[in-house]
Amino acid sequence: MDVYLARQPIFNRTKQIYGYELLFRDGLSNAFPQIDGDTASSNVLSNSFFCMGMEQITGGTKAFINFTQELLVQKIPLLFPKESLIVEILEDVIPTDAVILACREMATAGYLLAMDDFIYDPALEPLIAMAGIIKIDIRLAPGEQAKAILDKLSGYTVKFLAEKVETYQEYETYMEMGFDYFQGYFFSKPQVLRAHDISTSKISLLQIMAEVNRDDMQILAVDTLISRDVSVSLKLLRYINSPYYSRGQEISSIRQAVLRLGEAGIRRFIPILFMSVFAEDKPNELVRVSVIRARFCELLWRNTNTQLRGPELFTLGLFSLIDAIMDESMDTLLDKLPFTKNISNALLSGTGEMSEYLNLVRAYETGNWVTVSRHADIIGMDKDRIPVLYWDAVVWADTLVAST
Repeated sequence: MDVYLARQPIFNRTKQIYGYELLFRDGLSNAFPQIDGDTASSNVLSNSFFCMGMEQITGGTKAFINFTQELLVQKIPLLFPKESLIVEILEDVIPTDAVILACREMATAGYLLAMDDFIYDPALEPLIAMAGIIKIDIRLAPGEQAKAILDKLSGYTVKFLAEKVETYQEYETYMEMGFDYFQGYFFSKPQVLRAHDISTSKISLLQIMAEVNRDDMQILAVDTLISRDVSVSLKLLRYINSPYYSRGQEISSIRQAVLRLGEAGIRRFIPILFMSVFAEDKPNELVRVSVIRARFCELLWRNTNTQLRGPELFTLGLFSLIDAIMDESMDTLLDKLPFTKNISNALLSGTGEMSEYLNLVRAYETGNWVTVSRHADIIGMDKDRIPVLYWDAVVWADTLVAST
């Protein structure tokens, strides 16, 4: 059975990844409210731990997984390693004696319990006493309501997670309020819109980018430009000699590395290097998500019948978060960066056929399965293939980001 599984990042106070909440469905036909939560949770657990591998899915961090009342009573979390799993108690779970007993057994065994979409109710006190994390949806309990919950639970040894944090201002506000963890895509928005100069070292990378994005890219010209930049040269050699790419014989010259990668490899590597350099003061997850989007767009292209070009879709996905990386508005940035008209239109106005691919990718990230289904129909994508392509993109991105 195919499992539609996306992951949403959870950060600590220093914007490092603490874990991922896994968002799932057992197929796009079940992307509607009547889905059986018990069945869906069981499927994602078995597929995550036994088929895909939890280490691969979360990169060695924690996996936040929702558990229904029935799954808690059945003590299903005890079947899985406590080192990887955080047991999310859904907001509609009723704290019956059976639920409390099961949760106590899990907590005693060393499992970390998290209470999802928390709104205070005295009946929840037994679960609060066992919980390690309280998740507060700041859309449901914003500002002072969230602060009141923190004050109310100040006597408990529990950490607080702000959910659906969408801007840096919200991140800073709730961090000052006392929250420990932050879930959402605040990191994917510009922190401060400002114009700033690009350093000399980055200008050379922009020149390489411009050459790589030409329809008639010249390998020898790329070789020359890379050879002039020591930093880019070193990173290229490290990448080409990494376990992912190595063919046994170490490559020591830029010419050899460029020829080994070939046109397609260079068109991928240079933009990703660009992202890692320009996002050096940003959360690592920002580059990782950008690379996942790039690969996902490319893989969708390979599996659809379209006149679009794969390298363009790769670049579109990769630079879809460039405004957050550069902390500038998209329209200002597009005046500086060497993109085709198709890419610029998709990034700036969301128009054109290319934008449908990016819309599908964005919807998948957030677990918006209804929207995923709609855009899959528009681009003619076989829905059963989408989960496989997404996890191919995740694994590929994790390997590549580690090399750059």
